[in-house]
Amino acid sequence: MSDDSLSKLIEMAKPVRMTAEQKEEQRRSFAYGNTAIENTRITRELVDQVADEDKSG
Repeated sequence: MSDDSLSKLIEMAKPVRMTAEQKEEQRRSFAYGNTAIENTRITRELVDQVADEDKSG
C-alpha cells in the first residue's frame, strides 16, 4: 500500500465515530487477540465473561 493510499484511508476514517457498543466490542476483540497469542486457552467467551464481571463491579 502506498503512502498516498494510506493517507486517504486515514482521512476517510477521521470523521467516523464509534458507538459505546462498538468501542466495547473493539476493546474485547483487542484483549482476546493479544492474550490468545500468549495463552491458547484464552477464548472469546472467557474474555466476555471477565469483561462482564468487570462492568458489574
